[in-house]
Amino acid sequence: MVQQLIRENTKIMSPRLLPEMKLHLAQDDVPLYRMGEDELDALGIGTPYWAFAWAGGQALGRYILDNPQVVRGRKVLDFGAGSGMVAIAAAMAGAFDVIANDIDPVAADAMQMNADLNDVFLDIVTEDVIGRISKDYEVILVGDVFYDQQIADLVLPWLKELKAKGREILIGDPGRFYLPNMGLERIARYAGETTGLMEDTDLRNAGVWRLAE
Repeated sequence: MVQQLIRENTKIMSPRLLPEMKLHLAQDDVPLYRMGEDELDALGIGTPYWAFAWAGGQALGRYILDNPQVVRGRKVLDFGAGSGMVAIAAAMAGAFDVIANDIDPVAADAMQMNADLNDVFLDIVTEDVIGRISKDYEVILVGDVFYDQQIADLVLPWLKELKAKGREILIGDPGRFYLPNMGLERIARYAGETTGLMEDTDLRNAGVWRLAE
C-alpha cells in the first residue's frame, strides 16, 4: 500500500546534480506536492521529506560520485537518508556496505524503491542511531540535517564524538542558519536545483563540508 502511494504521488526523475541516478520525486503536478498536514496525516505518511532532492544531499552525492575514493571499500552510514539519494551515490561509488538510516518508515519504503531503480543494495535501518558509536560504519554522510536548533543540538555532539573515534564525517548543506559555523572545512560547492515549496528558492548553492574537529 505504501509503495503504491509513493508511485502514484511521485515521478521517476534525475536530480539536477545527479543525472546518472533516478529517484521517485514529488513535482508540482502530483497531489503529494500540494497536500497539507491534515491530508498527509490522513494517509499516515507525515511530511514527505523523502520525496524531494534536497540541495545538500545533491551536493554530497555529486561529491561522492566525483571522488569515489572517499567511500570505496568502506562501511558507510547515510544519516537522515530520506530518499536514499546520498546512500545510493555511495553504493554506486563502490562502498563496501551502505547503511541508509531514517526514522520515517515511509522513507524506508521510498529508499528501497529508489535503490531498486538504481540497481544497488542498501541496508535500510529505521532505528534512532543518534548517540550510537558503532563499528559498522567508517564514513558518516549527513545531508540537509541542520534545519532547526533542536536537531542540531542533538546531532552535532554525536558527530563530534564519532569524529573523535576516527570516523570521517561529511556534511552536505546549502548553508542553513543552524549549520555549525566552526569546526567545518568546506571541500566543495555546487549549485543544485530544489523545490521552492520546501525551500526559499529553487536554486541553492550547496556546500560539502568535512567535520574537522
